[in-house]
Amino acid sequence: MTLRSVTLLGATGSVGRSVCDVVAENPERLAIETVVGGRDAAALAALARQTGARFAALADETAGEALRAALAGSGIANGAGRGAVLEAVARPADIVVSAISGAAGLEATFAALAPGRALALANKESLVCAGEAVMARAQAVGARLLPLDSEHNALHQVLGGEPISAVRGMTLTASGGPFRSWSAAEIAEARPEQALKHPNYAMGAKITIDSASMMNKGLELIEARFLFGLRPDQLDVLVHPQQIVHGLVTFRDGSVSAGMAVPDMRVAAAHCLGLDGRLDAPPTRFFDLALQEPLAFERPDLVRFPALALAMAALAAGGAQPAILNAANEVAVAAFLAGRIAFPGIPALVDAVCAEAASARWSAPRDIAEALAIDHDARRRAAALLSQGPFAVT
Repeated sequence: MTLRSVTLLGATGSVGRSVCDVVAENPERLAIETVVGGRDAAALAALARQTGARFAALADETAGEALRAALAGSGIANGAGRGAVLEAVARPADIVVSAISGAAGLEATFAALAPGRALALANKESLVCAGEAVMARAQAVGARLLPLDSEHNALHQVLGGEPISAVRGMTLTASGGPFRSWSAAEIAEARPEQALKHPNYAMGAKITIDSASMMNKGLELIEARFLFGLRPDQLDVLVHPQQIVHGLVTFRDGSVSAGMAVPDMRVAAAHCLGLDGRLDAPPTRFFDLALQEPLAFERPDLVRFPALALAMAALAAGGAQPAILNAANEVAVAAFLAGRIAFPGIPALVDAVCAEAASARWSAPRDIAEALAIDHDARRRAAALLSQGPFAVT
C-alpha cells in the first residue's frame, strides 16, 4: 500500500483541520510532510508537532521568530514570509491541499502545480481570479486538479467517467445562510455576530460572511465554470437548507444525478486525499434518508441577496470581472467586520468597484502577475470609494 505525502496550505483553518482528521484516520496511507499557516505561530507549531510534519511555514514574516521559538527542540525546519511559503510548496509531495483563504492563496496554488502532482483545491479564489491561467498551467504540466469544496467535489463524483459533452447543466446548492428567511429590512440591520452564525458549518470569518451574503455561492459558480469547462448558462444555484444534496448533474438524456452527504468537509477531503481509492472517513454522522427532515429546495432571492446576482453578472461577463468582483468583495467583507459599513454595503461597494473598474478594460489574466495586478487595482478602487464615505455606517 502506497504512503502518500501531503503538503497542507492553510493548515490551521477549518479545511486544514478536516484534512488532518482524515490523515489521522488513515496513517498507513497518508502522511503530512509540510504545513503552512497565516500568522498564528502557536497554532501552526502545535499542528506541526501533532502531525509529524518536517517543515512549517507562516505567510506573515513578522511571526517568524515566534514560530522558531514554538518549534525549538522539535527538529522541524521552519520559516516565515513569502519565500518560506514558496519553499514549502516546492518541497516534494504527492498531494498539495490548497486551503489558504482568499486571493492570498493564488500565488502558492499556482506554484503548487507541478508534473505528476495532485492539487486538492479548496481555495476557490484561484480559479475566480485566474481560472484560465490556472487550468492551462495544470494541463500543460500534467498536474491533477481535484475539487475540495463540498459542492464541486459532489459534482466531480457524480460526473464520474462521463465526458463533459454528456452534461446539459450542473446545479450547486446553497444553505441560504443565516438570513435565508429574513426580510430585506432585517438583513439591512444585520450585525457581524449574526452574519457569523452559519446554520451548518463552522468556518472562517470571511467565508462565513460570504455565505450570509450568498457571494460564496456566486464565487463557486465561477469556480465550477473553469473546473468543468461549462458555459455560464449551464450553471445554476438552488437553495437547500439541509445541505444533504451538494450538487446535481443534469445529463443530455434528461437524467439527473445528485451528490449527497452530511455537511462535513471531511467527506470531500477524504475523497480528494484518496485519489484513486476510497479512504476511511473519520467518525461522522452518516445519514439515513428515512430519518432526515424533508429535503427542501427553493430558488435564490436575488433581490434580498444582490451579491449573488453580482457574481452571476461577473460570470457572464468573463474577462477580468470575476477577479475584480473577488477583490472588491474581500475589501467589503473586511470593512463590514470592522464596523465600517452595514451589511448591504458589501454588495453596494462591490457593485461600485465593478462598474468603475470596467473603464480600465482589463482582459482575462494570462498569468499570476496579471491576476495580482488586477486584484491590486480593484482593492485600491475599493479603498478609495470607502474613504469617500457613502458606504460608511452612520
